[in-house]
Amino acid sequence: MNPRILEPFSGIMMQKKELGREGEEKALRFLKKKGYRIIEQNYVCNLGEMDIIAKEKDTLVFVEVKTRTSMAFGPPQLAVTPFKQRQLSKVALNFLKEKKLEDIKARFDVVAILLPPEKKEEIELIRDAFDLQYP
Repeated sequence: MNPRILEPFSGIMMQKKELGREGEEKALRFLKKKGYRIIEQNYVCNLGEMDIIAKEKDTLVFVEVKTRTSMAFGPPQLAVTPFKQRQLSKVALNFLKEKKLEDIKARFDVVAILLPPEKKEEIELIRDAFDLQYP
C-alpha cells in the first residue's frame, strides 16, 4: 500500500494522542488541586488502560480523562460509553486484584476537558460518574 495514502490519517492520530496527553496533564494538575493523591498514571494491563488512579481521602479513584477541542460531537464525557465503562471496570478489577486491594472503597470519576482554540479551557470533574460494570 502507498504510505502517502495513510499520511493524513497518521497525522490525525498523532494530533489525537497529543491532545490526549495534554488533557491528561491538565487533569493531573486539576485533581491535585482538588486534593487527590496520584497513585499511578497510564496503568496498562492486558485488558486495557486506566488514565489515572488516585486516592481521595479513603477512596481509590479510577479516572478516565476525555479531551475535545469542540462540542461538535457533544461534550467529552459522552465518549465514556457503556462499552468503555465495561472496559474500564475490567481494568479496575484487575488493578484491585493485582494490588490485593479488593476490600478498598473505590469509584470511577471522569474528567471532561474542552480545549477550544483561542478560548478559555473548561474542565469538569464528574465524581462517581458510573458504577462498576460487570462483564
